[in-house]
This record gives sequence, C-alpha cells and structure tokens, in this order.
Amino acid sequence: MQKIGRNDPCWCGSGHKYKNCHMDFDVKLSEYRHKGSKVPSHAMIKNPEQIAAIRESAKINVSVLDYVAEHICAGISTEQIDLWVYEQTTHRGGIPAPLNYEGFPKSVCTSVNDQVCHGIPSADVILKDGDIINVDVSTIYKGYYSDSSRMFCIGEVSPEKKRLVEVTKQAIEEGLKQVRPWGHLGDMGQAINDYATANGYTVVREIGGHGVGLEFHEDPWVSYTSKEGSGVLMVPGMIFTIEPMVNMGSDEIYTDEIDDWTVRTEDGLPSAQWEIMVLVTETGHEVLCW
Repeated sequence: MQKIGRNDPCWCGSGHKYKNCHMDFDVKLSEYRHKGSKVPSHAMIKNPEQIAAIRESAKINVSVLDYVAEHICAGISTEQIDLWVYEQTTHRGGIPAPLNYEGFPKSVCTSVNDQVCHGIPSADVILKDGDIINVDVSTIYKGYYSDSSRMFCIGEVSPEKKRLVEVTKQAIEEGLKQVRPWGHLGDMGQAINDYATANGYTVVREIGGHGVGLEFHEDPWVSYTSKEGSGVLMVPGMIFTIEPMVNMGSDEIYTDEIDDWTVRTEDGLPSAQWEIMVLVTETGHEVLCW
C-alpha cells in the first residue's frame, strides 16, 4: 500500500488532510501493533459523516422496536410482528435489512423460548401467555445499516424465564462498561461471560456480534466467551453490536434442518438475547441503537 503523505486526503473519506485527521491515530495504531495487539483495519473505522448517517438509520430501527413493544401481546402471530416491522420500516423510508438477506424470507427475526436466534416469523406461531421472544430488527436507510433486538415477556412469565431475560440484559450493561478506546473486545466479552456464568447460565460460543453500519455484517466478529486483553483493539470510529445469546441450560445449539435458519438450544431450555449497537468514541462509547 502506498504511504499517504501528510497533505494528502485522509484514507477515511472525510476530505480532510491526513495530518489533520487520522495521522496521529495511525501512529498510535502502529504502536499498539508493535506491542502485539490485534489492531482494526481502516475499513472498520467510520468517519463523522458516516456516523451521522448511521445514527439516522438507528433512529428508525429504535422507533420500529418501540412500535413492536407497544403492540406485542398474547394471541398474535409472529407473522403479524413481521408485518408490523415491514410497514413501520418502509413508512419511515427504510428497508428491512433481513428481507432476502442470503435468502432469509422475512423482514425480522422472531425467536421464541428455546429458539436462540434467526427464528422465521410464521402465521402458525401464536404467542401465548408465558412465552419469551426476541425480536431482532435491522434497518437500511439511505444505504446505511442499523441493528438491535429486544426481549419481550408475554403475559405471566415464570420467574425462571424472567430472571434469564433480566440477567441477559444486565450482562450487556456489564460488557458495555468495558467499551472504551484502546481497550480490547475481549475485555467486553469476558465481562459478559463472567456475569452470565456467575448467575448460573451459559453463553453461546459459535454465534457473536459484528461490525455494522456500511454493511449489514462487517468485521470485527465479536465473541462473548473471549478473554480480557484478547481480540481486536477498540478504537474511536468503530461500530459493532453487543448481542450475547444466554442459555438457561447447556451452551450447545443446533440449526433447524427444515428451514436452515432457526437456531435452537440442544436441550430445549430457553435462551435470551438483547442486542445493542455501539460506537466507540474518543472518551468512551455511545449506544446508537437499542
């Protein structure tokens, strides 16, 4: 790669001269690389204009999930949730990112009880009292992506399921405390895993979070069974999801052979997941989408 001159346009696309933009940043990255850290590629870093556009996408994503939260209840089908998400997203000028993504047939993922993730909405799946469900919404707006999910407890949920949902949400908060510039993704991953396991649960290993913003799924891949000091260095301008899947029983999972999408717990016990989208800033972090 040709070396960028001090007065050349910065690689980030901001239009500023390199010396006034990311030159000092690159020097610091080089120092961390020489210390043995795994540093992010330039492709993982968003410039201020891109971040502003991603925020607009995230606003739609949050409002769609807010709509679901206001209307979800026992007696509706997951197909109805899919219809809500499609209508509310397109009404706001967005496109549901999951729709036709690698062949996924719907606008949202709806994962009920023992479904870990990627559940496909269906008119045959009727929510009933005592269910827990993850609704995973992702939006494209003017070419920029956002992604978040929430858990919903339907009617009177057992104390065991309610605790799983609450602990999983708090695990994200514990991980978020570790999101800061020049820390490692593993710091966040271990904090989540430690909290979940201390409460008697397991964390799914095979499926993790991801970078997001310019594409639906970008680098880095984000693990929640990682170790402190490991993984990619978190730096200002990185955007990624925090979305641990926490199981009541074993961490073993499998993918449904019929639809080739829905992931379930091997032991049939419930799983919970919340997802937020986080920007690493100069001083800490900003939650863009929840």
